[in-house]
Amino acid sequence: MTTKTSATAPHAVSAADGPQRSLNKKDYQTLSLSALGGTLEFYDFVVYVFFANILGALFFPADMPDWLRQLQTLGIFAAGYLARPIGGIIIAHYGDKLGRKRMFTLSIFLMAVPTLVIGLLPTYASIGIAAPLLLLAMRVLQGAAIGGEMPGAWVFVAEHVPERHYGLAVGTLTSGITGGILLGSLVAVAINTHYSASEINEFAWRIPFILGGVFGLVSVYLRRFLEETPIFKELSARKRVASELPVKTVLREHRPAMLLVALMTWVLSTTVVVVILMTPVFMQKVFHVPPTLSLQANVAATLTLTIGCAVCGWATDRIGTKAVMLIGWGGLAITSYVFYLGLPGTPQSLVWTYALAGFFCGSIALLPITGVRAFPPAVRFTGLSFAYNMAYAVFGGLTPILISVWQQHDVMAPAHYVAAMGVLGFLLGFWPLASKGWQPEAKR
Repeated sequence: MTTKTSATAPHAVSAADGPQRSLNKKDYQTLSLSALGGTLEFYDFVVYVFFANILGALFFPADMPDWLRQLQTLGIFAAGYLARPIGGIIIAHYGDKLGRKRMFTLSIFLMAVPTLVIGLLPTYASIGIAAPLLLLAMRVLQGAAIGGEMPGAWVFVAEHVPERHYGLAVGTLTSGITGGILLGSLVAVAINTHYSASEINEFAWRIPFILGGVFGLVSVYLRRFLEETPIFKELSARKRVASELPVKTVLREHRPAMLLVALMTWVLSTTVVVVILMTPVFMQKVFHVPPTLSLQANVAATLTLTIGCAVCGWATDRIGTKAVMLIGWGGLAITSYVFYLGLPGTPQSLVWTYALAGFFCGSIALLPITGVRAFPPAVRFTGLSFAYNMAYAVFGGLTPILISVWQQHDVMAPAHYVAAMGVLGFLLGFWPLASKGWQPEAKR
């Protein structure tokens, strides 16, 4: 029984207090501080997209064609995705070598400082071409930080909690991370409500970035109170920390796990980028939905996404990962068509169908639930981070371009693409590695 547990459970390498115990005060502290930090860090990363049009007007020449300004502004946003693999691989390497906690704290520091700097940057009118170059540099640092934060947070929490609450803990953490998108939406609504267009262009656009940077630094301080994971402590005590480059071990011995995480990341990135980040603009441009209504509906969808992540994690502890993958991803495929085919509808139907699709978007919590346990402890951080960030750089970067081109021929392109990813996630549910995780017997 012990052998089987240690093979399948990400935290069972350390059995100091038993895998079946309940969550205790220390577990709740670890989970809450990790989720709070994830919320603030992901807020720092995505708040850029909510003010992309304003940043484009302020950080590029006024006489630049609008299409070119928009392209360059989104290019700087995409640079954050392209930097994710670099930061993720480096941070994860040292996370497997030196410990989870140190890198977990470093990643949020690397996010908070650039966010604060963006809020203080001079614009093109003040320093010319240096303004967009500095903005690009800060986005690259943000991308490197988020590349290490998300896998690091998932591994950190998964290795702390007891087995019976593994899904709930990872799902709740993912809920906290996606809460960063919700926070960004709420702040964008608040800024646009309380300030005029001229005030936003003059100074108010800086507020979300400065707040994000300050609160991020507070989160850095709070993470001092977290402890190293029991698994890494035990690996260190047993001298079982990876002796060679962890990425070499991953590439040589864990290719199926990398493929699983990469495919799950394709589904996740589509869900977040298309349904949550791109759809408000899609509704405004294609169906002429008023900006205020589209943002309100997006807030509703992001809220249900956040709830859905926690529900998804809780359900895996109750009925199993495979069943939740079939229900969750199948539900996403169906509700995406219900939402997109119903546009523009009435204001009430738009909000409710968007919120329903958002709830099934919470199935993205299945990626860390399956991905963390797909790798053995010694190379877990590196394996998850490498596969996740490489796949996200590709799919997260290409998806907006693909959707934009596809839309020229079929206005329902977002619905088809999201539904196809739902079907892919559904089919992955039948892969034993997704539900059972890494097992040492397979190496013999």
